[in-house]
Amino acid sequence: MSETTHEAMPATGADFAALLEESIGASGDLEGSVLKGLVVAIENDDAVIDVGLKSEGRVALKEFALPGQPAEIKVGDTVEVYLERMENRNGEAVLSREKARREESWEKLEEAFEKTERVTGHIFGRVKGGFTVDLSGAVAFLPGSQVDIRPVRDVGPLMNSPQPFQILKMDRRRGNIVVSRRAVLEETRAEARSELLNTLSEGQVLEGVVKNITDYGAFVDLGGIDGLLHVTDMAWRRIGHPSEVLNIGETVKVQVIKVNPESQRISLGMKQLESDPWDGVETKFPVSSKFTGRVTNITDYGAFVELEPGVEGLVHVSEMSWTKKNVHPGKIVSTSQEVEVVILDVDAAKRRISLGLKQTMDNPWEAFEATHPVGTLVEGEIKGITEFGLFVGLDGGVDGLVHLSDITWTGSGEDAAAQHQKGQIVKAKVLDVSIEKERISLGIKQLTDDPFDSVSDGVTKGSTVTCTVSEVKEGGIEVTLPTGWSTFIRRSDLSRDRSDQRPDRFAPGDKVDAKVMSVDTDNRKVSVSIKALEVSDEKEAMAQFGSSDSGASLGDILGAAMRDKKQADDE
Repeated sequence: MSETTHEAMPATGADFAALLEESIGASGDLEGSVLKGLVVAIENDDAVIDVGLKSEGRVALKEFALPGQPAEIKVGDTVEVYLERMENRNGEAVLSREKARREESWEKLEEAFEKTERVTGHIFGRVKGGFTVDLSGAVAFLPGSQVDIRPVRDVGPLMNSPQPFQILKMDRRRGNIVVSRRAVLEETRAEARSELLNTLSEGQVLEGVVKNITDYGAFVDLGGIDGLLHVTDMAWRRIGHPSEVLNIGETVKVQVIKVNPESQRISLGMKQLESDPWDGVETKFPVSSKFTGRVTNITDYGAFVELEPGVEGLVHVSEMSWTKKNVHPGKIVSTSQEVEVVILDVDAAKRRISLGLKQTMDNPWEAFEATHPVGTLVEGEIKGITEFGLFVGLDGGVDGLVHLSDITWTGSGEDAAAQHQKGQIVKAKVLDVSIEKERISLGIKQLTDDPFDSVSDGVTKGSTVTCTVSEVKEGGIEVTLPTGWSTFIRRSDLSRDRSDQRPDRFAPGDKVDAKVMSVDTDNRKVSVSIKALEVSDEKEAMAQFGSSDSGASLGDILGAAMRDKKQADDE
C-alpha cells in the first residue's frame, strides 16, 4: 500500500498554503525537504502533484507501489514527497516519493535498531553475495547466509512478501543497512524450542517431519525443535542406512526416549512403538532346532543371520564348515543368501543367539568312521607335507595324517617323507578315527609286515647268536644277526678284557658269537654283547669244574671248558 491520504473533497490552494506552512514554516529553503502535496492528475505513468509551489511536479507511479504490487493512488490523494529542486528546465518541481519514504523510514529504522526491535521488509532483488530488501523506502542488504537457518536453494517464495528482519548494522551517512532474517528465525526457534522442551517427557509419542538424513540417523522436526532418530532406534531389524526406511519430508510417529534440557537434545525412537521381537525368544527358537534365515552381514569372525525381523544370530566362523577351517566367511556364504542353521545357544538377556551352519550337514568324521573302520585300506592324494607327516585327502572332504613314524619300518621318517611329493596318490591303512578331535590317523608302513617280527624268530633274551661283522667303527662294530637284522655292539661290549676292547681287531666278514641282552619290540631293537657271553661262559665253567680236587688252575679249567664247548659245537 502506498502511503496516501484519500479525502472526499479536493483541497484548495489556500489549504496547501496552510499545509506548506505546517510542513516547513512560512520561509526557508524548501529543497531537500519532505512536503505534503495533492495529486491533481494521473498522466500516463506519472502522478502530477501540487505541493503549493508555482508549478506542479511529476512522480513515477511505481514510486507509490510496494515491490511486486501495483500503485494504489488516485486524483485527490494527499501524499508526502521529497523536493529535490524547485524546478527543472521544464519549469516543473522535481519531486520524489521514494526519497520521502526513505527519509521517514530511516528515522523509524534507527529507532528500531537502538531498541533491537524487528522490522518488516520485502526482498525484491538479487545482488552479489545476497539480496536487496525494501524497508518502507530504505534499501537494505541481506547476505545470503542470513536468509534462513539452513541454506535455501530457492528464494522465490520469499520474494516480494512481507518478512521480519533484524537490523545487524546501519550507517545513515553512507546509506548502508545490513539485515538478517536468520536471526529472527533463530530467536523464534529458540523460543519455540524452550516452550516445547518444557512440554516434552520421556515416553511421549509425537508426530514429526523428517528434515535431514545422515549415515547415523535422521533429524525429525517436532514443531520448532529437532530430535535425533538414531538408525539403531528406527527398527528392531538391522538397517544399513536410514534412507532405506525414511524419506526427507515424510511424516513419522516417534517416541521420546530421552530429553536433555541443558543441551536441548532430544533422542527419538520408532521401534519402541512396536513390540520387542526378543520377548520370548527362547521359546520361539529352542536350542538344537533348525531354522531358515537370511544372511544380513558378514565379518571376519562370522556371519549374522536374521531369523525374523529384529532377531539376528551369529554363525561363528568355527561353526560354518566341518572341513574349511581357515577360510573367510565370505567365501562360504554371501549377503542376502537364505541359509538353514541350527540354534546352538540363546542368551535373551544379552540378546545373543549362537547359530551353527555345519550342524545342518553330516559330520564327515562320523560318516568316515562308519564306512572306514580301523584297518581299512584307503587311497588319496597328498595335500601337504609338514614337519610331522603327510596329509592325505580322503572321502567326504576330510584329511588323514600319516605321521613320520608311520611312513616306513626302516630308516628315518624325515628321509621317508622326503621321498614323497604333494599331489602324489598314496595308499594307506586307517589306524585310528577320533570324531571329537576331528582327526584320522593313517599308516603307510602298516601296508607291509614289520620286518622286525622275523627278528624275534629264534632270537630271545639270553640266547647266543653268531653275528657277521658288517662295519667297523671307532665306537664299536655293526653286526648282522642270522635273521638279517642289524645291530651295534659298543666298544665296552667287545670283550671282557679291556685290552681286547678294540674294534680294529675285527674286520668286515668276521664271525663273532654274542649273547642277546634284550629284544625291544616297541622300539624294534636287539642288543647283543660279546663281553656278556664271555662272562656267562666263565661262570658256567666255574660251576662245572670249580668243585674238582684235581688241583687244576683257573686257566686250565677255562681251557678245558672251552675245548669241551667247541667239541660239542663241532659234533
